[in-house]
Amino acid sequence: MLPTYERLNDPKRVFFHITFARLALTALSLPLSAFCFCVVWSLVFDFARSTFTHCDVANYLPSVSAAIGNYEPQKTVWRLAIILHLPLRLTVTRMYLEYYREHIKRNRRMFGILACTLNVIENFALFCLSLWTSADNYEIHRNSFVVFIACSECYMLMSYLLNRSARKSVLLPHEEKSLRYKRNLFLINVLAFGLAGYCFMRHNARCEAGVYTFFALFEYIVVLTNMGFHMTAYWDFHSFSIHCDTRNGLHIIRY
Repeated sequence: MLPTYERLNDPKRVFFHITFARLALTALSLPLSAFCFCVVWSLVFDFARSTFTHCDVANYLPSVSAAIGNYEPQKTVWRLAIILHLPLRLTVTRMYLEYYREHIKRNRRMFGILACTLNVIENFALFCLSLWTSADNYEIHRNSFVVFIACSECYMLMSYLLNRSARKSVLLPHEEKSLRYKRNLFLINVLAFGLAGYCFMRHNARCEAGVYTFFALFEYIVVLTNMGFHMTAYWDFHSFSIHCDTRNGLHIIRY
């Protein structure tokens, strides 16, 4: 009796199916969880070292660099999270490129391509500043940080403006919600970044107790609002899913 085999091109055989909303949540949860872990661990187990300042004044929070890049296991946890989440972030960027091609007016599409390019550079700058900390190689870390901040701020602004003023069609309710979050998170991010810069310069100039704590706090807000901004992909692609079956392979479907 001859054995029977299933047809390899059977379209009903599905290997996996994942909603893009879940993918966006996963991409956010990796760095968010790692960041919270690094800050809490530093406060509990490395408080004296992580909050030390060059002028030895009272400080109650570690800076982002101290929390994620100076001590173990925080350094390893953060690096692992960034390495694992990078492919997911690049996948989301690819989705936005297609999203802008479909929804943005033809004469503004170059700005959509530029926004996605800035986002890719931002992701790789974050990768570099995470792998080369200020203690390992200050020059690479500093330059990567400058590129990360510049690309991040420009990307957030362009993404908001493209969705507000360059669309071919009216925004759907979930897209309006995404746009409101983009606007609010961008404004908070810029304000927090400016206040962090002010506190940093004031600390270096006057060495006042507690000022570096506010610098660290505003740094946290910059980091968290950046993550939140990228989380708006949850609403932008709420109807998309990544699907893999034997007929079409890996592809994206929309409901």
